[in-house]
Amino acid sequence: MAEGDRIPLDAQSVDAPLSRFAVFLVVTVDASDSALEQVRDVVTEIDDLIKTVGFRDLAAHLSCVVGIGSTLWDRLSPRARPSELHPFPVIAGARHTAPSTPGDLLFHIRADRADLVFEFERLLLDSLRGAVTVASETQGFRYFDARDVLGFVDGTANPVGAELAGAVLIGDEDPDFAGGSYVVVQKYLHDLDTWAKLSTEEQEAVIGRTKLDNVELDDAPGPQFAHKTLSTIDDGHGGELDILRDNMPFGRPGHGEFGTYFIGYSRALWVIERMLERMFIGEPAGFHDRILDVSTALTGTTFFVPSRPVLVGLADGDDGGDDEADAGEPAAPPASAALDAADESLGIGSLRRSASERTTS
Repeated sequence: MAEGDRIPLDAQSVDAPLSRFAVFLVVTVDASDSALEQVRDVVTEIDDLIKTVGFRDLAAHLSCVVGIGSTLWDRLSPRARPSELHPFPVIAGARHTAPSTPGDLLFHIRADRADLVFEFERLLLDSLRGAVTVASETQGFRYFDARDVLGFVDGTANPVGAELAGAVLIGDEDPDFAGGSYVVVQKYLHDLDTWAKLSTEEQEAVIGRTKLDNVELDDAPGPQFAHKTLSTIDDGHGGELDILRDNMPFGRPGHGEFGTYFIGYSRALWVIERMLERMFIGEPAGFHDRILDVSTALTGTTFFVPSRPVLVGLADGDDGGDDEADAGEPAAPPASAALDAADESLGIGSLRRSASERTTS
């Protein structure tokens, strides 16, 4: 896949349009061989279930992306693995921590009708009954003009159009898994009472954009605290390394629960990890993202999203890798080591996407 290509048809629907409703379902798989084979059957036939439910209203754009965690990948496909796939690392700053939580499978279910999302999830869990345990289930919704519950537009800095594939899909750097993607999910709860005590100007300084019209603010002198700045990764050539975010608000006012579900897709896992290091640890260390003073991360899990041929190939244990691949091949280096080599490997430039098309952290 050459940089700049559009999302190919054999990739999973990571580029599905911003939906009105979503469910982020994370499950763990039981240790038995029978559970593994049951899961194998379900995930390799996921497109059939999408058709079964989605035919009721094709204009509602039902989709489901399947992500596979590091431990489960080794069970499903022990002879070859994506080069960067590893469990989500705990990221501990001086004041805030991004936890690492269990998850073998992610189902990112989206549609413009809540009933289709509900029906798909119901049938999916029926087919997995006895083989999995639900670790996390979050129902998201579009909030006004693509805003989060903090009141700011959420989705400004995503790649768009022909630039999307180069930022999101693995290419020649890992040819056995080209067309796949890495995805990280985190569930954040917001302290809206504390947030409401800040003036609009103070809130804008935290986010790095104006609240009403979403205009990007210039960086203040000295160490940076703004979310906009700390979540931006420089490619070393004056551009940015982008990820694709499809965040959604969630909440239960009767329980005082308000939050944002972060979901980020990337061609290179280290890019998301570096972004989170900057947010939680700061750069320099100690200057953390001030949004974390009102937003607490409850979960953190990493998955690999295989292309459709690789996903279907798991039915026969065919992961698309080299038959002579070493099952004991060591995992990819940590984010900090990969960062040093970034300028020579990816070359992804600064990409942008409108807030009306996609959401961002």
